[in-house]
Amino acid sequence: MSVAYVDSSALIAITFDEPGASDLARHLNACTRLVSSNLLEAEARAAFARENLVFQEHSLAGIDWVLPDRPLTGELVSVLEAGYLRGANLWHLATALYVSPQPGDLSVATLDTRQASVATALGFSVMGEPRHP
Repeated sequence: MSVAYVDSSALIAITFDEPGASDLARHLNACTRLVSSNLLEAEARAAFARENLVFQEHSLAGIDWVLPDRPLTGELVSVLEAGYLRGANLWHLATALYVSPQPGDLSVATLDTRQASVATALGFSVMGEPRHP
């Protein structure tokens, strides 16, 4: 079973057919399960609005929402110990740690360079070729 945590940068790149996104989409399609924080929906909707496009509901199809039932204090601290991230990226990786306290059991799909670096430091395998600062 291969599970991947989907970050907004990955979903948006695939949805907007950015360069290199087709390879990432192929990797995600090979996974048996995709998960993400429901923050992904807000970030995706904002990207569509920024581009003056109608939000495509199907862009979120197949993603299981992770809704923590407790504060993610420990995970937030662990992520920040691995490297600094801004709020949304910090939340995404903390949620990934919540899903998989053993990072080797989960891949993180991101195209954000800094987030990929911190994810790797935490022990996650990273899907995608990061290119965003």
